[in-house]
Amino acid sequence: MAYLEYGKIDKKTEKRLQKLLRKNFRSYWRKKRVFDIIVTSILLVLLIVPMGLVAIMIFIDDPHGNPFYKQVRIGRHGKEFQMFKFRTMYKDADKRKQELMEQNEMDGPVFKILRKLSVDELPQLFNVFLGNMSLVGPRPPLPSEVSEYSDYHKLRLIVTPGITCDWQIAHNRNDIAFETWVEMDLNYIENRTALGDLKIIFMTPFTMMTATGR
Repeated sequence: MAYLEYGKIDKKTEKRLQKLLRKNFRSYWRKKRVFDIIVTSILLVLLIVPMGLVAIMIFIDDPHGNPFYKQVRIGRHGKEFQMFKFRTMYKDADKRKQELMEQNEMDGPVFKILRKLSVDELPQLFNVFLGNMSLVGPRPPLPSEVSEYSDYHKLRLIVTPGITCDWQIAHNRNDIAFETWVEMDLNYIENRTALGDLKIIFMTPFTMMTATGR
């Protein structure tokens, strides 16, 4: 794992890493990938028209910008990839990030306030189809966030990131401290099962409809 120098990590990180690696998830990952491809293909067919309408609405609102937005994120083992989103944010969101940081609603190195609508996540289905994301897994962080990570925090990068996760289905997710969020991700990684993934997928749309997103 190039993103972690194994001989230089502290004892807490090394102990947790050993726990995360003690089980063989090879069969799980094969089944998970097949499941991701099948479900994502179905969802893309079902959602292609609604996604097209969203893209048209964004274009009508601002004809000078691309409805789609590519953002560099950090994936499995610290590798960068381009994550797709709808541009439901200010055109100059990245440039304004620093000046708006004081308004950040999240604890820890996470920046969320520029997002307006939860539907901006839908194009990430293409990332799942391509294989740099999964339906379920820790949310992929920004490079600027990872630059503030400790080695312990980087353990959440040991698996392929996902569209939804335990944190995503928590009704009070914006109030969860970053350290607690990391522990939620690590507990998921250590105990992940196909049944657990199905439960998270099932809970996600209900949480999106009932949670008070900010």
